[in-house]
Amino acid sequence: MQCARGGELIIRPRLTDHHGILLPQAELDFAIPFFDEDIPLYVDPFLLWRSPSQVDQGLHTSLINAFNYLGVLVAKGREDQAVVTLIAASECDEVGLGSSSTRQGKRIGEDKAREIIALFKRIPHYAQSGFRHFEEIQFFVEGISKDRISDICCSFLKSFLIDFTIQQCQRLGIPRQASTVENVYDYRKNIFETLQGIELPLNPRDGKPLIFVPKRWLRFVPWLSYDDYFEKHCPQDEISHKPEELTRVEVLNFNRDHFGVVDEYIKTKERTFEDCHNDPLFSQIPVTSAKRKFAFIQKLPTGKDGGADRKYEDAIGQLLPSLLYPKLDFAQEQARTDSGVSIRDLIFYNTASTPFLEDIYKSYGSRQITVELKNVATIERLHVDQLNRYLADELGKFGLFVTRNPLKRAEATRIVDLWSGQRKAIVVLTDADIAQMVELFESKQRDPLDVIVKKYNEFRAKCP
Repeated sequence: MQCARGGELIIRPRLTDHHGILLPQAELDFAIPFFDEDIPLYVDPFLLWRSPSQVDQGLHTSLINAFNYLGVLVAKGREDQAVVTLIAASECDEVGLGSSSTRQGKRIGEDKAREIIALFKRIPHYAQSGFRHFEEIQFFVEGISKDRISDICCSFLKSFLIDFTIQQCQRLGIPRQASTVENVYDYRKNIFETLQGIELPLNPRDGKPLIFVPKRWLRFVPWLSYDDYFEKHCPQDEISHKPEELTRVEVLNFNRDHFGVVDEYIKTKERTFEDCHNDPLFSQIPVTSAKRKFAFIQKLPTGKDGGADRKYEDAIGQLLPSLLYPKLDFAQEQARTDSGVSIRDLIFYNTASTPFLEDIYKSYGSRQITVELKNVATIERLHVDQLNRYLADELGKFGLFVTRNPLKRAEATRIVDLWSGQRKAIVVLTDADIAQMVELFESKQRDPLDVIVKKYNEFRAKCP
C-alpha cells in the first residue's frame, strides 16, 4: 500500500506523513488515520463513562440519551423512525476504525435494526428506564460486534468529533477542505442530518472526509464484552445440561428472559471501572521478552537451513519496533523480490523527532526508513546492490542492514563508495549492536536509537 505525493512514495500512508507532519503517534492526541485501511482499534463507550473528564462524561450522557430516544420513539408508536435512525448510526466510515482493509463498512439491515429496537419492548427494564450502557445490546442480539458498537458511538458523537478534528488540524497545520458529511446527529431535533461545507481533512485516494478520534477512547476489546460475560459470569450449567455445547443463540435467548444476570454483570464491571484503560496503538514488548527474543536470535544459525532466515526475520521484526519506539513509528513488514531473491524489510515512519532523524530526513530525503534483514554469515556485494537499488529517490537514500556480523573490507568499501558517488548512506547493525540496544532498552538510561546514531557517525567518519 503506497501513496505518491510530489514524487515521493509512502509505504502504508498516513495522513500526517502525507502532509509532512513528522510527529510520532505517541505525541498526538488522536489516532493517525491510514488512507487504505482501518485502524485496528475501537471506541469503547465505557471509557467515556469511567473518564474523570466532565467532557467525556457529558458526551456519554448525550450518547445514551440519543440511543434511549429510540425507545421513546417506540413508545410513541414511531418504530419505523427508530429503525431508520439506528441504521444510519450503525456505520461511521469517516473515522476509519475496525478491521476493514478498504475503510468501507456496511450498515445493519432493517431486520437487525428491528431486533435491537424490540429490546425496548421485550425487556421491561429498558422499556421503563432505558440503557445505562447501550453496548448491552450485544448480550441480547446476535451479530453485534465491537466494530458495530464503536461505529454507533462515533455516529451519535460525530458532531463533537468534527470539532475535535478541526481543532487538531488547526494546531498541527493539517490542510482542510469544504466537504459534505452525512449522518451528523442533531440533539435538538433527535435526527441525523447531512451537513454541507464542513472543512475537514480529506483522503487523497477518494476525496472523502476524515474524522479523528481521541486515543483515550480506544480499546481492542470493549470493557463490556460477550466473551468476558460468557467466560466469567454466564450461568452455563443453568442454560444447558451440556455447557460445552452451548451456542451463542441459546445464551442470548436466556439473557432476554433473565435480565438480572446481565444486570449483575454490568454492575460488577462498573465496580471495577478503575481497571478499564485505553489501549495504546502500539505496545512495546516487556524487557524480559526483549532479552528472551535476542537470546533466541543469538542461537540461530546463519543461512536458511530449518527456516533460520525466516525465524531471524520474525524475531527482529518483533524486537526492533519496540527498541525504536516512540522515536520511530513502525509502518509494516514488507516483502519484495529482487532478481528472484526474496527480501524482507521493516519500514519505519521517520518522525524527525531527534536531531539525527531530522538530519536523515533533510540530507537523504528519507520520510521513511528501510531496514533490510539478512541472516547471513557475510554480507556480499549482491546484498549491497539490492539495497542500493531500493534506496531510490522515492523512499530516500538512507537504509539499514540488520545482519549477524560486521562487513568485510570489500563490502565496507562498497557502501562508502555509494555515499561518495550517490550520497546514499547504509548503516549496518550486527548482533553486537542489537545486544547493546537491548541493554539500553533494559536500563532506560539512554535511547536504543543512540546505537544507530553511533554507527552512522562511524560510517560518516570513513566517508571522504
